[in-house]
Amino acid sequence: MLHIIEYLKIHFMIPSVFSYLSTRMLLAAFTALILTICLGPFFIRKLYSMKIGQPIRSGEICPVLADLHEKKKDTPTMGGVLILFSLMISTILWVDFRHIFTWLLVAIMVIYGGLGIRDDYLKLKYKNSYGLKARYKFLIQVIFAVFIASYLLFPGMNCWIHNHTSIKSVVAKEYVGKNRQSTNYKELSSEEYGTRIFVPFFKKSFSVAQGWKKAISFLLIVFVIVGTSNAVNLTDGLDGLASGLIVLVAGVLSVFAFLSNHIGIASYLNILYIEGSGEIGVFLFALIGACLGFLWYNGYPAQVFMGDTGSLAMGGILGMSAVLLRREILLSIVGGIFVAETLSVILQVLSYRYRNKKRIFLCSPLHHHFEYKGWSETKVVLRFWIIGLLLAIVGLASIKFQ
Repeated sequence: MLHIIEYLKIHFMIPSVFSYLSTRMLLAAFTALILTICLGPFFIRKLYSMKIGQPIRSGEICPVLADLHEKKKDTPTMGGVLILFSLMISTILWVDFRHIFTWLLVAIMVIYGGLGIRDDYLKLKYKNSYGLKARYKFLIQVIFAVFIASYLLFPGMNCWIHNHTSIKSVVAKEYVGKNRQSTNYKELSSEEYGTRIFVPFFKKSFSVAQGWKKAISFLLIVFVIVGTSNAVNLTDGLDGLASGLIVLVAGVLSVFAFLSNHIGIASYLNILYIEGSGEIGVFLFALIGACLGFLWYNGYPAQVFMGDTGSLAMGGILGMSAVLLRREILLSIVGGIFVAETLSVILQVLSYRYRNKKRIFLCSPLHHHFEYKGWSETKVVLRFWIIGLLLAIVGLASIKFQ
């Protein structure tokens, strides 16, 4: 699409505004939103005809939840296919495929989305099944995350990819001037870029590029991508909960992507300049549009669920975006609800196993704990959204308060 716009600009004098980054971000969101809303009814009818209904926990395992969610039993799942389809179309139209960031984001969407489709399919084909075995699912997630970490941290793989393709490599510059009027920058190698760790509210980055410390960056990249994917998957348990939180987190990361793409703004704000990071912003805005369109049908009472198809892929996209922007710590703040949901499951399992079957929470993940306490589903979702919004504001405030 960008090539078409460039051709039209030359031969038909169309306005240059259509090639601006900010315009493409808005158009990407609008395209994905309209596609999702328009295709939603057809897609939901198709899922109903295929009898792709949402499996719920049995009464023997969780009797309270079985009663609360009984009405959800026949609601179709695998709605993530609709999200990913709209996201892909919007990406093809508005994102620049000449940059490596686009290919990495599309790759994780396809691989993690495909993993989710397989998982959902097995759950539906074999009733009462837990889907794809957890160890196989985790292994595939880790293998891809290891590839990303290797690309960022090992120059050999980086050079091989870009020597054999016409895709633009990562170019990053760190502002090292003593004052904001200075234009003193240090261009980072791909290895230095991959080992920079930025902590919100602090100007200077932390680098762990030397020797064995490089393993810290490697493990952090793998942990963030895999962990975020599974955290979003655990959060997806109530109508609209995960979709709304994804919109908030993607919104914050897209702002950082947009600011990091402009060298003047990046130097003024003392943040890392990353050439081409604007493409991450366009991709995330397309994700926001797709999630908002999905909320049209996923809000209480939900007409469709995203399933693992959507949650694994979108969690992976958020994790990948944070890694490429070097904002892993920021993600843990603005995605605080995802972190809390994951910790609630981990603590519950450990407590049950090592404290003679004693539980910390009435039920996990955390949103089910509040349902057990008598909160209505809409109250849990709205309050989690409010907390997510507050965390997003904190993340945005960190740009200036550093």
